[in-house]
Amino acid sequence: MPPISAARNDDVPARILIASDHPILRDGLKRLLETEPGLQVVGDAGDAASTLQRVRQLRPDLLLLDMAMPVPGLDVLRALAATSIVPRTIVLTGSIGPKHLVTALKLGVRGIVLKESTTSSLCESIRRVLADHCALGPEQVDDLVCAMVGSPAEGLVRRNRFHLTPRQLQIVAAVAFGESNREVAEHFSISEETVKRHLSNIFDKLGVFSRLELAIFALNHGLVEDGDAMG
Repeated sequence: MPPISAARNDDVPARILIASDHPILRDGLKRLLETEPGLQVVGDAGDAASTLQRVRQLRPDLLLLDMAMPVPGLDVLRALAATSIVPRTIVLTGSIGPKHLVTALKLGVRGIVLKESTTSSLCESIRRVLADHCALGPEQVDDLVCAMVGSPAEGLVRRNRFHLTPRQLQIVAAVAFGESNREVAEHFSISEETVKRHLSNIFDKLGVFSRLELAIFALNHGLVEDGDAMG
């Protein structure tokens, strides 16, 4: 996985860069975020080249990236991943499928916000990502579960390889990308104690000790699938 910028000082406003080829969207986001305490928009970019240049120059704490720019957003992410400066990134998109979602996460994205989302959802996602958490909506978590489990044949191969049950694979997806134990329990209609037991078994089987290590393991050891570039 590409590196994520170091933890920031909470007493200093988070510095945000907005990248979109739509001036109205850039201006609207800037006006919105400037009203939020603790957030500061330090710049904007209208294309892929200027996005890369501004990231190098400004070193923002967070990049808001519109995936629908003329140069596909995933190509921008690949270019960023090849540098030593990789800000926390939230992508703005009209829709995203499971394969594209997995690819974006592998390239360092930590938040997915649909353009139809509310202002409060966007701000909540920004604060979660700035706190080094993931910000995926319920629909994206469901898609990620589907991508991880795959077809019955693929799921069998993965279970044989890592000795994970189908339920454990589902919990890996949900927990690694943002759901709390309570949310996982509600999502799969099981108790929190059952979730904790599953997590203990998963950690033992995979040799990991934290949720972050679990996410990295899942992405780097074939529990999720690569996707094609998104337009």
